[in-house]
Amino acid sequence: MNLDSLLPNLGEWLRGTGPESDVVVSTRIRLARNLADLPFATRATATHKADVIRLAKEAVAKCGGAHPLEYADVQAMSPLDRQFLVERQLISRELASGLDGPRGVAFDPTETVSVMVNEEDHLRLQVLRSGFALDEAWRDIDRLDDALEQRLAYAFHTQFGYLTACPTNVGTGMRASVMLHLPALGLTKQIDKVFRALQKINLAVRGLHGEGSRAFGDLYQISNHVTLGKSEAKILDEIREVIVTIMQYERQARAALMKERRQAEHDRVARAIGTLGSATMITAEETMELLSAVRLGIHLHLLDGIPVTAVNQLFIHTQSAHLQKLAGHALGGEERNTARAKYLKTRLRDLDSHK
Repeated sequence: MNLDSLLPNLGEWLRGTGPESDVVVSTRIRLARNLADLPFATRATATHKADVIRLAKEAVAKCGGAHPLEYADVQAMSPLDRQFLVERQLISRELASGLDGPRGVAFDPTETVSVMVNEEDHLRLQVLRSGFALDEAWRDIDRLDDALEQRLAYAFHTQFGYLTACPTNVGTGMRASVMLHLPALGLTKQIDKVFRALQKINLAVRGLHGEGSRAFGDLYQISNHVTLGKSEAKILDEIREVIVTIMQYERQARAALMKERRQAEHDRVARAIGTLGSATMITAEETMELLSAVRLGIHLHLLDGIPVTAVNQLFIHTQSAHLQKLAGHALGGEERNTARAKYLKTRLRDLDSHK
């Protein structure tokens, strides 16, 4: 598979037009599944893992529907290509670099549906949608899961449910997560209070790239932590209720910003655009913080002429692997910072010329 062909396009989850997309960037549902009669991936030999890949590829090939899933061999990829898929949310950081042996991923052309093979579990099914779309994501992944289960023998226990490598996933094997853009809660210093409340009700808070990642650009993933003893519907209802409340808090904080310091916020957004368009070197972290201000400015109607889709694209294209793909060769740290500044300047100039 030539991953360079993905560069000109955005995954469906980044189009920025889904429900509640002023606050909710994307919705993701994952299902952890293992095959019966084969050791879990954490204890499997290379031969076992090769058997899992063979069975998974055969099953996936028969249930792609209108948008067939194409398989990519992650083990054979360069570190750059693996990081590229991490940045596009198609594979985890663990599948990219934390594991050995045969492993891969299958995904559709819109990057909505994907199946990781031989990560922590034999299969990690994923559906990723733009905006707040829990029901739609669940419908899609349930359909895929049913199609695969007709062709594969899952490891299932009548009392405990689907068996997984990590005890917290036993049961439904489902992890529902919603990526939120929460700049106003950060600016009004309410974000820590919100997250402390989430931890008390057993919800996890992570950064853009999931477990272990830091939150840059005011982007946070909120997800359920335990699945045992809960139905899929119960998990979805619990996270839906929490996300609706957080959206209300964020919108109230945005309204307070506009009422109490509109001019200061307008100035902050203008400075962010100015820096992004004039810097000669800029880090990924600073870029994400400045793009966060721009994204907020668009939704507060302090800025026009830049679509949210373009900002979402900049969030992804200014990350390390994407920059190097765009350049066509490997870049060192300072070279990446220079290339990032040049890319931002060019893209913002193009957007300005099309106003």
